[in-house]
Amino acid sequence: MTTRDRTGSTSFFRYVALGDSQSEGVGDGADHTGLVGLADRLAATMAESNPALQYANLAVRGKLAGQVRREQLDAALALRPDVATVIAGMNDLLRPRFDAESVGEHLEVMFAALTAQGAEVATLTYPDVTRIVPYARFLGQRTIALNDVIRDVAARHGVRVAETSDHPVVTDPRLWSSDRLHASPLGHQRIADALAQVLEVPGSNGSWADALPPVAAERGPVAAAGAELRWLAGFLGPWLLRRLTGRSSGDGRSAKRPHLTPVHA
Repeated sequence: MTTRDRTGSTSFFRYVALGDSQSEGVGDGADHTGLVGLADRLAATMAESNPALQYANLAVRGKLAGQVRREQLDAALALRPDVATVIAGMNDLLRPRFDAESVGEHLEVMFAALTAQGAEVATLTYPDVTRIVPYARFLGQRTIALNDVIRDVAARHGVRVAETSDHPVVTDPRLWSSDRLHASPLGHQRIADALAQVLEVPGSNGSWADALPPVAAERGPVAAAGAELRWLAGFLGPWLLRRLTGRSSGDGRSAKRPHLTPVHA
């Protein structure tokens, strides 16, 4: 059930998040203390105007779009959400044999099934990762292709798209965690606010796209080079090793919040 107030803002009662590490909350908190993430933050925003909101999060890190479809869609439909977020495709984009059309097919099945059941569905577009990870120049055209597919499929099913790819602030380093693959707590909040805006949640607005205050002078070339080496050794190396050995960061993991429960339970 969805209600709309006199200002046109929307209140939801059953929110389900589908996706990968971004929706699970990697980069916002820690495994041993608990992850937060964009979906938790979006649910909290919704609950401010509707404390009766129930929330489930089926997302698991490392999942490809096809895995999100196979492993999460049926469970999501069984919960009969009136609002859902579907954020998937970035893990596909990072694979050697990326196929944007294939990702679009998986997203289309999920969008079609959820909207046919009456849910409002929201997703997002991705920023140019080459502005965050200069070594990954080959991902630039892939990101454009993925975003085009997301927009096309979303338009066919009335899915709302948070255009997080279009604003300079989304590549501000302060919105990214140290691994440069996941959002920081501030980044997760900005994404949640963008989704709240396209879903017309009470109190939401476009301030999520505002630039952050200026920072002090950038590091010198020696310090910058050291940071790049630490990133290569600490994050890119282990990621490549998992790819070569066929392992995923999501192996053995399950959804952190598989059932609808009150947001602040």
